[in-house]
Amino acid sequence: MRKYSLLLLAIFGANSVNAQEDKYLWLEDVDGEKSLEFVNKLNDATVEKLSKEKDYKLIYDKSLEIYNSSDKIAYPSIQGNYVYNFWKDKNHERGIWRRCLLSDYKKGKYNWETLLDIDELSKKDNKKWVFKGASGLRPNYTKFLVGLSNGGGDAVIIKEFDADKKQFIQNGFYMEEAKGWASYVDENTVVISTSFGEGTTTDSGYSRMAKLWKRGTLLKDAQLIYKGKQSDVGVWSGVFHDENKSYVYFSRALTIFSTQKLFWHNNKVIALDIPDDSQINGILKNQIIVQLKSDWIVNTKTYKSGTLISLNLTELLKGNKQIQVVIEPDEFSSIAGVSTTKNDLIVNVLTNVTSQFFIYSFNNQKWSSKKVDAPNLGTLSIVTTDESSDEYFFSFQNFITPSTLYAANTKTSEMKVVKSLPAFFDASKYEVKQFKAKSKDGTWIPYFMVAAKDLKTEGKNPTLIYAYGGFEASMEPFYTSSYGVAWLENGGVFVLANIRGGGEFGPKWHQDGLKEKRQNVFNDLYAVSEDLIAKKVTSPKHLGIMGGSNGGLLVGVAFTQRPELYNAVVCEVPLLDMQRYNKLLAGASWMGEYGNPDIPEEWDYIKKYSPYQNLKQGVNYPEVFFTTSTRDDRVHPGHARKMVAKMNDMGYKTFYYENTEGGHAGASTNDQSAKLNALTFSYLLMKLK
Repeated sequence: MRKYSLLLLAIFGANSVNAQEDKYLWLEDVDGEKSLEFVNKLNDATVEKLSKEKDYKLIYDKSLEIYNSSDKIAYPSIQGNYVYNFWKDKNHERGIWRRCLLSDYKKGKYNWETLLDIDELSKKDNKKWVFKGASGLRPNYTKFLVGLSNGGGDAVIIKEFDADKKQFIQNGFYMEEAKGWASYVDENTVVISTSFGEGTTTDSGYSRMAKLWKRGTLLKDAQLIYKGKQSDVGVWSGVFHDENKSYVYFSRALTIFSTQKLFWHNNKVIALDIPDDSQINGILKNQIIVQLKSDWIVNTKTYKSGTLISLNLTELLKGNKQIQVVIEPDEFSSIAGVSTTKNDLIVNVLTNVTSQFFIYSFNNQKWSSKKVDAPNLGTLSIVTTDESSDEYFFSFQNFITPSTLYAANTKTSEMKVVKSLPAFFDASKYEVKQFKAKSKDGTWIPYFMVAAKDLKTEGKNPTLIYAYGGFEASMEPFYTSSYGVAWLENGGVFVLANIRGGGEFGPKWHQDGLKEKRQNVFNDLYAVSEDLIAKKVTSPKHLGIMGGSNGGLLVGVAFTQRPELYNAVVCEVPLLDMQRYNKLLAGASWMGEYGNPDIPEEWDYIKKYSPYQNLKQGVNYPEVFFTTSTRDDRVHPGHARKMVAKMNDMGYKTFYYENTEGGHAGASTNDQSAKLNALTFSYLLMKLK
């Protein structure tokens, strides 16, 4: 055993302060025989227990019916004259990639043509392939670079595909499995960032190089155009388009929130003189669209954090800054998305956590705008735009309104419904309310509550809070199809909390939860929880929380800091060992969010909340349900494994389920998703009703 531990230390690194004291380190060996034995034993026990709950079979059947429904919306991706779509149902477990003519799609004539059957390919190759998208060659889009993951992880192989012949191109562009991607520069050239061999990836496991690769040559002979440092998060490359012009770009991520933006222009690298923490949202009419994440002072003028600006690209490449303000959100708003059509900019503005669309046109060197009369009191999302016209598709949804796909045009006010999801549950019985809870430092935290109209406030309603609280990711209203049939129809109350760390109110809302301010995020969750209890919606006996990834860390902290508040915790694909998170898989890339535990001053604040390190004997913890995936190559499954092992050895009961594939999403097929749903909600109903 001692020899085995030393081997693991050599593999995973021993420079974490207490790595040698961690007796569960062996569980970080993802595919180790002993690790998988541990996993299988716990999986069997969890399935054995929860599958016997009275609601399990019904939840599984209803969830699978939703996932496999032929009435789902076939969301379009416009590329050339076609609409492309990836589709799963009961006959296509791993899915098919297909297309139909755009002109037919707009008429409701879905003459789908299957291009690639992932189930057939998986059988042929004896792999568990998961489709990870395709990047096409403009303007005709007859060739594509297709990404495939074995098991659903982030690492992919890339194979070139001929859409007309419906087959992979023999001796076409091919990238071995890696966390990378490639984009066409022209028919015979791609720009690629991947692993090019030993020493070519960063500490986070991403590429540190960008290369131009010519057709018919070996990848190892591709032209190096940029090289970052091993300590960088990574180097990513791609191609921006502005009508008939193309620009090869690459970004060198210094941290997850600080990225140097570079263009390959006239056969040389040009660093754009814009803030490292800003975000590029495309190019339109020679205006490069940039969203600011902090105040930027240029020639004594301050452009405020959160503002969307544009700069003349030709001048910027010369080192000159000609700046125009597109939109400056107020304190209750943030920019949730930016898209371009042939002539216009579509800006999705989030105000008090509901969406509005604005169309911006650039004429006579000035921006003008108009508001789109789209549905309100919910979430709007751009689905796809047409680079050759001003047509676009968008979706609308809220908690009790099924997702609906619309077709629209930036030049007209006309829009029409293309398709709506069927109502998978009777939403007429429920209502949505928005409240605010006061956090420990006095900040008001909004949250949505979905509950029966005749809700009794006697403190006995089973209530589930979902939250995330990180990486500037906004939690917006969504149609609760599976939550509706599994939770609302079983008497549950659903709450979505808009805690700090997210982006609901702009960059500052996120920054108030970074690093040493992380406790604000946890306090916000407690404030929402206590507000629901004070309103007698629920009580600790009937209150549960759920979160995944960074949200898994959130709920892991919550049950270790405030165990008396919750009777159920669903902790999905979580980070939990914050002393070693930066040594595991992509963990080093998140130090901009959490801090570096190897720096004593930063470990001082991380160690106060790290769930794995803060487990104590003799505490009345809730019986937590942990989920993860063996094939998650983003957040290491060792976090959940080690936490469960430590808790069980301390005498605490837990539930644990680790899907053998699925990557960070946790599931690869509709059946796997339905099973996970059934396990999760059976657990919640068992604990909270």
